[in-house]
Amino acid sequence: MVREILTRLKVWAKNLKRDVFALWIASRSPKTPITAKLLAGAVAAYALSPIDLIPDFIPILGYLDDIVLVPLGIALVIRLIPPVLMAEFRQQAVGMDKPTGRVIAIFVVGGWTIGFVICAVWLRGKLG
Repeated sequence: MVREILTRLKVWAKNLKRDVFALWIASRSPKTPITAKLLAGAVAAYALSPIDLIPDFIPILGYLDDIVLVPLGIALVIRLIPPVLMAEFRQQAVGMDKPTGRVIAIFVVGGWTIGFVICAVWLRGKLG
């Protein structure tokens, strides 16, 4: 029973990793609808980012974003991408290594910058 659960978790994690890479491919594809493209880029960048919303060293909550937010984000974006296109992206993502370079850095830094600006504007409105 435990072995079966562990096997299922490994398969789920492998599929999750493949889907993150597929979303990264989708975010760069001209075939992807614009809304799905933007969300796919944001979810992939967040999942691949070394910076977490809740740092991993915080007990239980640290991994909550990785266990809940990333899979929910992936599920949302997958619903926005046509199934045939998503199957194509998944096929391209099989065996893919983690994206690196300037493009991912721009997504990560840009996403976090936008998030901080939105939070600052919101806080300023509440406090000011």
